[in-house]
Amino acid sequence: MDTEGSQISLSSSTDTSSHDPCKMFIGGLSWQTTQEGLREYFCKFGEVKECMVMRDPVTKRSRGFGFVTYADQAGVESVLAQNRHELDSKTFVTLVDVLRHVRLILRWRFPVGLSLSW
Repeated sequence: MDTEGSQISLSSSTDTSSHDPCKMFIGGLSWQTTQEGLREYFCKFGEVKECMVMRDPVTKRSRGFGFVTYADQAGVESVLAQNRHELDSKTFVTLVDVLRHVRLILRWRFPVGLSLSW
C-alpha cells in the first residue's frame, strides 16, 4: 500500500467552531475538588457561565480535570494573569484552546504528511 502523500483528517463533524476562547481546560485537580468548589474558586476572576468537574461514569470519582467557561474573555485573561493556582491543597494548570495545543503537539510529533483540519 502506497502511503506517500496520504493525509489524516482529525476533524469533528459536530464541531462547527474552531474553539471557544472563553472555555478553559483545568488539569491536575484534587480528587476532592467538587464542581461547586471549582465554580467558587473561578468566580473571583469573572462571571462563570459553565463549570464542570469530569467524573468517572462508573465510580463517580473525579478524573482530576474539568472545564470552566466564562461569560467573556476578561475572565480568562484574569485567570491567565495569575501564574499559580491552588485549590484543595493542590496546584493545577489552566489552558485555553486545548485543541490548538493538541494540534501543535501532533504536528511536532508527526510533521510529514499529516493534515489537521479541525
